[in-house]
Amino acid sequence: MQRLKNKVALITGGTSGIGLATAKDFISEGAKVIITGRHEKTINETVENLGPNASGLVCDAANINDILDLPQKVKTLSQEIDILFCNAGYGKFAPIEAVTVQQFDELFNVLVKGVFFTTQSLLPLMKEGSAIILNTSVVTLYGSQYASVYSAAKSAVASFIKTFAAECTSKGIRVNGVSPGYTESNGFEKTGMSTEQIEGIKQSIIPTLPYNRFAKATEIARAVSFLASDDASYMHGVELTIDGGYSTIR
Repeated sequence: MQRLKNKVALITGGTSGIGLATAKDFISEGAKVIITGRHEKTINETVENLGPNASGLVCDAANINDILDLPQKVKTLSQEIDILFCNAGYGKFAPIEAVTVQQFDELFNVLVKGVFFTTQSLLPLMKEGSAIILNTSVVTLYGSQYASVYSAAKSAVASFIKTFAAECTSKGIRVNGVSPGYTESNGFEKTGMSTEQIEGIKQSIIPTLPYNRFAKATEIARAVSFLASDDASYMHGVELTIDGGYSTIR
């Protein structure tokens, strides 16, 4: 049975990685999906590959004007949305001494400001029974070198899961989150590191993981689909950790 049949979902950052895997899973579960991204060409190519139950809108999660315009753009496709997955984002890493104000603002604009105002903008389009899912990270659960700004931004998102849930209870809208560990995606490429640096980091990380592998993006996507479905009808204010045990059994 398709768990999301007749639902309309919006996924920010839906052209790659976890966002794209979730779009595919939502569609397989019967939903119509609207993805957002920064580049029209990439969005159009992704929508074509996803098929007739997908559509796309240009929206930069770090651009407040794009976010404020999003509800009117969504209304050209659907008057309501049933599922919002705030997924857009990436990480940049540096020692404390090397972090610039520009880098700090860049991450907080995408990961914190973007999540907050995207939710604020689209909340009026969501009715009772809808679901909001936020994407945070297991990096908030432990101290990690060079991740001070990224971890702080994702910690703010983790806080939103609880505070948004408290406010959305009266609206009948569930709010939950997923907290992925190391996942196969293009996230490392967005850090600005070279291919050689990325491969070196991956090879150093894999032996530290309980299952000696990164998560597949589809494994995160299935958890998001569960939280979006009626199977999770009594889950609210929850953050699901999906890291193969990395944060608890190292």
